[in-house]
Amino acid sequence: MNTATKKWMLMKISSGILIPLMIWFIINLVSIFDKDYIEVVNFFTTQPSKFLFSLMLVFAYFFSALSISEVFEDYVQDEKIKNAANKVLNIFAIIMPLTTIIVIFNLN
Repeated sequence: MNTATKKWMLMKISSGILIPLMIWFIINLVSIFDKDYIEVVNFFTTQPSKFLFSLMLVFAYFFSALSISEVFEDYVQDEKIKNAANKVLNIFAIIMPLTTIIVIFNLN
């Protein structure tokens, strides 16, 4: 299987995993939207919410990194710029969800 096929398969799998996670998040966001700070923190400190939100973040950043890298492949002609942009994108896709997950797991 070539690289383009692997990327396409990974995008389809990650989008399939993201659909139920996004539905779960939207339903819960509606329920905590008008709550005060303490109730929102309580929501994010429960174990299922921590785990599901962390999973959603990881898959969302993974999916977005794959999607944006395809844009780089299609529209950026210079190989050096394309490689640098992909490296920065991958670093960002690792650091941002990791930082958010650490903050969520450190909530009281």
